Amino acid sequence: MNEQLALHTDKYQINMMYVHWAQGTDSQRAVFDVYFRKLPFGNGFAVAAGLERVIRYIEQLHFTEEDIAYLRTQEENYPEEFLDALRGYRFSGDIHAVPEGTVVFPNEPILRVQGRIFEVQLLETAILNFVNYQTLVATKAARVKQVAPNDTLLEFGTRRAQEADAAVWGARAAYVAGFDATSNLRVGKMFDIPVSGTHAHAWVQINDSEEEAFRKYAEVLPDQVTLLVDTYDTLKSGVPNAIRIGRELEARGKRMNAIRLDSGDLAYLSKKARKMLDDAGFEYVKIVATNDLDENIILNLKAEGARIDVWGVGTQLITAADQPALGGVYKLVAREKNGYYEPVIKISANPEKVTNPGVKDIYRIIIRETGKAKADYMALPHETDIRNGESIRLFDPVHSYLEEKVTDYDAIPLLKTIFKAGELVYQLPTLEEIRQYHQDQLKAFWPEYLRKLNPEGYRVHLSAELWKLKMELIRKYQF
Repeated sequence: MNEQLALHTDKYQINMMYVHWAQGTDSQRAVFDVYFRKLPFGNGFAVAAGLERVIRYIEQLHFTEEDIAYLRTQEENYPEEFLDALRGYRFSGDIHAVPEGTVVFPNEPILRVQGRIFEVQLLETAILNFVNYQTLVATKAARVKQVAPNDTLLEFGTRRAQEADAAVWGARAAYVAGFDATSNLRVGKMFDIPVSGTHAHAWVQINDSEEEAFRKYAEVLPDQVTLLVDTYDTLKSGVPNAIRIGRELEARGKRMNAIRLDSGDLAYLSKKARKMLDDAGFEYVKIVATNDLDENIILNLKAEGARIDVWGVGTQLITAADQPALGGVYKLVAREKNGYYEPVIKISANPEKVTNPGVKDIYRIIIRETGKAKADYMALPHETDIRNGESIRLFDPVHSYLEEKVTDYDAIPLLKTIFKAGELVYQLPTLEEIRQYHQDQLKAFWPEYLRKLNPEGYRVHLSAELWKLKMELIRKYQF
């Protein structure tokens, strides 16, 4: 996939690059963290996604002559020398990131971008665009997977997605988090994801009768027969006609795969349809349900005893309808000064917007006795106690009396080196490996942190030294 995305950015990024260039500070190095402040959907965790798209973007990032010509039309009247600098743009910095499928939490860096300010300033808009959306959809998909862990989940969102890119990368994000297939053939081709589809109501309507429509469909696709039974009357017409076709298929040595319900009371209809199919000897025929499903509806349908084996989830998933934005940010945390990185901080009247300064490493603390995650822990790179497995102190900065000393743990570094000096050094895993990695991630957490309703809050702690640095910078700029 060859995408020219240098101008897939906000104008102020180009203006800041110009100001740095004009002031001679374009070679100053800086470090940015990418993170989100609040979990979506009231969930207990999020699922990191979007890294592959970021990698493709970085690898192909350059300004074309068409881009340069367009920038000449802007009212800033960028000088030709600056446009020449843009022509020579290539990313030469470092990127560290958590692998896709990682279970992540608020305020911890899921990407760290380091390099010349001229280069890293440009990346903000596109990286946030890719990571925010895909992480949001992957998290939504993980919630659906939670309530239907043993059922087949189909991503059916393309026609309701916000344009083609959202359909493609949203489907991939859903697959990362446990969905089994997509309806989108382009996605199947691009990522080798299984593709699934049935037929439309229009197929039934264009024939003289529902039975005739089912029969013709089965004649042409005898090994792929899933029949949509709600065009006219599900229980009086659709299911009985499907049963007739099922018998005809058996006489030919074939089997009907499933029926699909797309409207009405899915709990009631699925239970009635299941009985009708079973009474007719079609215990093996599955029931597929669609129609604006999400994790909440699926959970309620299961509570009502719905007999549904396969869920087609579209609009609510691909648009993340109940929270259509993640709100991730790209914040400067360190700047080069006198040959070293000086931590910087952003202070806000909103406490959640105060940044964690400096270059930081992030670890997942796994208690050896249980094999479960205790907390995530951010520390400065020179801190060796966490890396050496020494005793560390976890404390609540708001309620300082709440603290705990942790020993006998494994500290798992979450950030992996992706780009080093502009070169891709990360071996991209296959999509199947990412899916398995995500499932393995979930096993490291107690169910209380993962539950859909009122999850227990998982802690992301700062080391004592990092907390002290943050407080010193706050005092420096506020008093």
